[in-house]
Amino acid sequence: MLSAVTAEGSTESGSLIDEIVREGARRMLVAALEAEVNQYIAELAAERDERGHRLVVRNGHHRPRAVVTAAGPVEVQAPRVNDRRVDETTGERKRFSSKILAPWCRKSPKISEVLPLLYLHGLSSGDFIPALEQFLGSAAGLSSATVTRLTKQWTDDHAAFQERDLSDRDFVYVWADGVHPKVRLGQAHSCVLVLLGVRLDGTKELIALAEGLRESTESRADLLRDCRRRGMRDPELVIGDGAIGLWKALAEVFPAARHQRCWVHKARNVTNCLPKSAQPGPIKAMQEIYNAQDRAHAEKAIEALAKTYGVKWPKAVAKITEDRRELLAFYDFPAEHWIHLRTTNPIESTFSTVKLRTKVTRGAGSPTAALAMVFKLIESAQARWRAITGASLVALGRSGATFKNGVLVERKEVAAA
Repeated sequence: MLSAVTAEGSTESGSLIDEIVREGARRMLVAALEAEVNQYIAELAAERDERGHRLVVRNGHHRPRAVVTAAGPVEVQAPRVNDRRVDETTGERKRFSSKILAPWCRKSPKISEVLPLLYLHGLSSGDFIPALEQFLGSAAGLSSATVTRLTKQWTDDHAAFQERDLSDRDFVYVWADGVHPKVRLGQAHSCVLVLLGVRLDGTKELIALAEGLRESTESRADLLRDCRRRGMRDPELVIGDGAIGLWKALAEVFPAARHQRCWVHKARNVTNCLPKSAQPGPIKAMQEIYNAQDRAHAEKAIEALAKTYGVKWPKAVAKITEDRRELLAFYDFPAEHWIHLRTTNPIESTFSTVKLRTKVTRGAGSPTAALAMVFKLIESAQARWRAITGASLVALGRSGATFKNGVLVERKEVAAA
């Protein structure tokens, strides 16, 4: 059975939401604390002693502190301020005290609920402050101008990511999909086009993230051309949905890459052609295909499906028989990798958390800010992605080794220079 993502955003390995919430909370809290201190120091920049030295300056960070949230502990290091001003009335030294995270604060049950909203709903400065009030009880500590500077960094980070050099990486497998999180994009039918790859060591990495039209060949080709411009080479296998635009674009930009249709998307397409009462049989028949022990048994399972349902449901069956080559491409790769190569589930799993959070929002600022938000969420999740099963076999496949029904049958030796 495929590890499909449930409506609650979970997989067989468990929900990713808490992991992303914790990391998102930590990053957002640290950034907010830094912005608060920077604003405090900037406002008092004119305060100087008789030698012209500033009376209020940065002084490193406090010791790490764990703030308990509903999603678990979040460790933060608050910035420290050296304030040498003296209160003329009391004669006591003035001290900086964070209004965001008081020195005594060790627990904030709302942070895990609010921080994702700050990412998803608070990217425009007008929406950020009300969301912050839910977290703090007031909007003290951050002005709209400070929030604007803070969130601009996310946009800059995404822009830098989209321009980074890819020539030092080798993506052997690539998942491609067009996802529709409920965020405000530039056009009515726009989606987020995503490329996620497997490197030679078996680790996963986000390759590219851009706005585009799901069915548009040109949108897909533009993204792929940009990746090639930055040094990306042809992958061995690309796993994607049934969007024709993707496969046409691949043929143009990365012609050496083989194609694998996602079985989760294909199963949805097939069942959409059937009344609900007739779906259980074909669903089980499709499972017999993609869970077959080898290509020969998968081919027999396709013939059995066509024989059983072809007369009554010809359109549904044609979706399998006409794409059998692309649906069974994974059999020519290591058996350890099959579970990863049959579907675009790595993208679906990550975006299920984004979709779940965006259900409670009404948009996320500008299209540029929305993409920056999605990028930041995925960046948080990426740190916890696991390498694929049989990671050592990825490089072997790239070197030209031949696999038949998942088993190594020929290893190509590299000629001596």
